[in-house]
Amino acid sequence: MAIPLVDLKAQYKTIKDEIDAAIGDVLESQWFILGPKVAELEEKIASYCNAKYGIGVASGSDALLLALMAVDVGHGDEVITTPFTFFATAGSVSRLGAKPVFVDIDPKTYNINPQLIEEKITDKTKAIIPVHLYGQCADMDPILEIASKHDLYVIEDAAQAIGARYKDRKAGTIGHLGCLSFFPTKNLGGYGDGGMILTNDEELMEKIKILRVHGSKPKYHHSVIGFNSRLDALQAAILLAKSEHINEWNEARNRNAGIYNSLFADMDVVTPHVEEFNYSVYNQYVIMVECRDDIKSSLKEAGIGTEVYYPIPLHLQECYSTLGYHAGDLPASEKASKHVIALPVYPELTRGQQKQVVDNIRGFLTK
Repeated sequence: MAIPLVDLKAQYKTIKDEIDAAIGDVLESQWFILGPKVAELEEKIASYCNAKYGIGVASGSDALLLALMAVDVGHGDEVITTPFTFFATAGSVSRLGAKPVFVDIDPKTYNINPQLIEEKITDKTKAIIPVHLYGQCADMDPILEIASKHDLYVIEDAAQAIGARYKDRKAGTIGHLGCLSFFPTKNLGGYGDGGMILTNDEELMEKIKILRVHGSKPKYHHSVIGFNSRLDALQAAILLAKSEHINEWNEARNRNAGIYNSLFADMDVVTPHVEEFNYSVYNQYVIMVECRDDIKSSLKEAGIGTEVYYPIPLHLQECYSTLGYHAGDLPASEKASKHVIALPVYPELTRGQQKQVVDNIRGFLTK
């Protein structure tokens, strides 16, 4: 039986009536951009994450870009982040004419290593972007301490981590700004692109709300240059309906992660390490194995979906060759890129399906 990496159809079947009704409400209202549904979602997600403000935007990538714009990152500035992440984390920095400065990861959690940050700070450094990779928060307290010492902004890339907790603080609300993605495969995903920025700072909130509508307030009066990054009301309505289930879905992902951990216990596989002070939401369940590419091919032949997040760390991407990094500079990131593989972990996954995944890997490793 085929097992996809993500099964959005299975999820839709469980909430079809709620989703169809939500879409119908928007169609009846004929209010498709921003408006009351978006405002309701902003309030609900901010409350869920324990933030004062939420600002809906067109995507998680735009959330990062707007957050950087809000703290005036621009040409000549430097922003410290991890190379082991989706491209948008660094791409948003580059789009503003700033320079991403890459810091290696903790080899256990795959998140940025706080112990390596301070040595990369210069008089051009403006901000730090920790990424809460795979649904687990980065170690934020030392990052905040460093940022405070050097008067830097902290912008959390929480695209994969809605609902995750760090010492009882929710992802996206620990730094100055937090960025969420509602891409369909996220734990809370829409049926298209969407994102949100979280903050407790009223001034930053107001600035982002202006920036997302071409820098205008009031309409057609432009005090700054922004761009179009408005969240669709249809996406907001869908996300409002789905948000009622986010806790149970996150718990189901944790349950499935626990099952995998047990099934892999006697195998030469490195399972996810979650710090004792963290609650991971397992946007991905990622193992580290030798012969990763061969295992991926074997699972594909068996009809089992997998993915590699991420096969080339950003410091070795062609577009960043001018930054002067070389193979071997950030060894933990480079090792992870060669050996990690994500397995299906969506809430509707059955124990039998998980056993099928693990049995296929066991068969490959013991043949």
